[in-house]
Amino acid sequence: MYELRVAGRLDPRWSAWFADFTLTPEPDGTTTLRGTITDQSELHGVLARIRDLGLTLISVIPVE
Repeated sequence: MYELRVAGRLDPRWSAWFADFTLTPEPDGTTTLRGTITDQSELHGVLARIRDLGLTLISVIPVE
């Protein structure tokens, strides 16, 4: 399970781009994406989607 935080608010319609992730708008104007990533290749895929959307990545945190 990972928690990724990006700058700005993602519209819920983008959740299809991040399958199996929950998108949560935060009060500070960021968006938190939470979901399961099985390996490093999948993590790089998610990071590439964030890059392709032009989003600023704030943090990547593995959570239990």
